[in-house]
Order: sequence, then C-alpha cells, then structure tokens
Amino acid sequence: MSRVVDRCDPGSRAWIAEAIRKVEADAGRSADTHLHVFPLPPEWGVDLYLKDESVHPTGSLKHRLARSLFLYALANGWIREGTTIIEASSGSTAVSEAYFARLLGLPFVAVMPAATSPEKIGLIEFHGGRCHLVDDPAAIYDESRRLAEECGGHFMDQFTYAERATDWRGNNNIAESIYEQMRLERFPEPAWIVVGAGTGGTSATIGRYARYRRYQTRVAVVDPEGSAFFGAFRDEDPARTATGSRIEGIGRPRVEPSFLPTVIDRMIQVPDAASIAAMRWTAEVTGRGVGGSTGTNMWGAVELIAQMRARGERGSVVTLICDGAERYAGTYGSDAWLADRGLDVTPYLEALRAFHKTGEMPVSSDDSTP
Repeated sequence: MSRVVDRCDPGSRAWIAEAIRKVEADAGRSADTHLHVFPLPPEWGVDLYLKDESVHPTGSLKHRLARSLFLYALANGWIREGTTIIEASSGSTAVSEAYFARLLGLPFVAVMPAATSPEKIGLIEFHGGRCHLVDDPAAIYDESRRLAEECGGHFMDQFTYAERATDWRGNNNIAESIYEQMRLERFPEPAWIVVGAGTGGTSATIGRYARYRRYQTRVAVVDPEGSAFFGAFRDEDPARTATGSRIEGIGRPRVEPSFLPTVIDRMIQVPDAASIAAMRWTAEVTGRGVGGSTGTNMWGAVELIAQMRARGERGSVVTLICDGAERYAGTYGSDAWLADRGLDVTPYLEALRAFHKTGEMPVSSDDSTP
C-alpha cells in the first residue's frame, strides 16, 4: 500500500484565503500614485517627473513592498492565524507592515536601529506595532531571527525577499505604473529612472521590467555616504561592508541579498548634506514636503539632467517621492540637528538654486563626496 503524509489543514487554508482577500482588497481601495511634473524650462528639452509614493495609506513607497511581502509569505504558507510578524527595518517598511499586520489581526514587532526617527516609531505604534530598538544597526538581522525563534513567529526579512516578492513582469508594479502614466508625455520612454536602494527591491523591479519590455531606459541608483552599495557596485565586491547611512530608508551597512547590481546602469554616491539640501529645495520649488531619501533621488536626477543638457540630449527623467517631510521634522528638518552633526547644506542649496536657473550644476557628488 502507498504511504501518505497528509498535512492539509482546511481551517488554516480558509484563514489564508481570507487574509489574502483582505490584503488585495486594500489594494483595490487605493488609487495609483500621482506622477507630478517638476517645473523646468520646457526649452531645456529635458522633463523631470516625480512619482509620489507618499500618498499610499501608510505614507511611503514601502506600502507596495509590505503588501507584496505579506502576499508572498501568505501564499508560501509562512504566515498563519496568530503568527507574530517580525521585521528588521529602518522605519518605513515597519510602518507599512504594522498596518497590514493589524489588518489581519496579527502581532507585529519592528526591530530597528535606536537612531530611527521618533516620528516613525510613533507611526509604527499608531498602527499597533511594537518597536524593539538596537544600538548596532548591523544587529537587526540576528535580533529579528532570535525574536522570531523565541516566539514562534515569522521573520519577514525584507532585505532577502524584496526582489522576489514583487511580480516584476507587471501586475501594476511601480515600473508598469510609471510607463503607463508616461504614455502621453512628450518623451514617454524615460531616458533615466532614478531610485535609491535600501533592500534593492525597487531597482530590481524597475531594471527587470525595463529589460523585459525592451525599453532602453537606464536605471540610476543613488546611494548615501556610509552605505556599502556604491563601493560594492564600483569594485564588484558583494562582500563589502560599511558604517551605514544617516539617510533613513536607503543605504545599508552590508550588501543585501535583494540588491541586484546586474540590472543597474549607474550608481551615484550622494553626500548626506546634498540629500538634505535637495529635500529642502524640492519643497521650495514644488510646495511638497519630502523626506531625506527623496532628496537623495533628486540630487541624482539633477546631476543627470545637467549632464544631458551639457551633451545636448533631450528626454525625460523619472524619480520617486518616497515619503513626506513630516517623518523627519526633528532630524533633517531641524537646523540644530544638522549643526550637531556638522552637516552644512548651504553650498548644495546654492548649487541647486543655480541649476534651476541655468541648467548647470556648479558642484557634483563626484566633486564633493569624501
């Protein structure tokens, strides 16, 4: 006779099916994010667009990632009724995952560096999560695994699964959304899409999608000082480590498993003071308060546009508003905080204001990064 091991649990399958319905229903209640035109003189022949991911229900780009991670874990059978969700995060992913955990009635614990902004900690707690702070940012992975084993929970591990949890072929991922929204613009196929890397999931999705759809768009990844990604890309050294980033949400002390350098065309290392200056300048020009990682994106986009202008190239550049300025009022928005850390944004602000008048950049990250 045949030998059989049957682990089918109809009650658990029914709970997972209902959980997936709730997560997908959340997506159905949300419209796509806006694509704003950044004001540049039309005669320059280069257009800049900002895809505003801050309008998601949890206020950041990470809402997309958290939804994908939950669906991936549910479909894999890793999350069941009552499972405690653990995540290693610098803040925004944890905010979004706390939202989805509460939607499913699950406990949530965010393991984060102690330096995470109080505003993000407050948002995680608002959504019903608990924050577990560690002094060493590099310790968040092992501490997350330890907590998951201790309570029998599931370590979501965004840094490993971000690049595979999202369907990069389409299904309204961020890349498909960008190209659809650009369809009627004067340069519908972007010359460049500029993003930062925290997990690497966004650059992986966009880079794969562009190749899959046979677009010639190039992907530029901006990386803050103190991050391991830029050096690893430059030297083709996946074992590279670094001190970590002061720009929350991007940059890592190690090269994360979800970071795929083979789909990236260019990396730009951006000084922290330039990121914060570009964050403030974007608010000056658009009236939209944005966070530090958006500032990093904007600095890279401006450099690329200045280079296109110098070469007489025409085309479009797209980058992301990752989240809003309200999460960083006590850090990047505070002159006292900057002074305490020796960050002088003035020369970078002056460079950005000059660019907006002339289309030229009097200082670049290559000239100024330590």
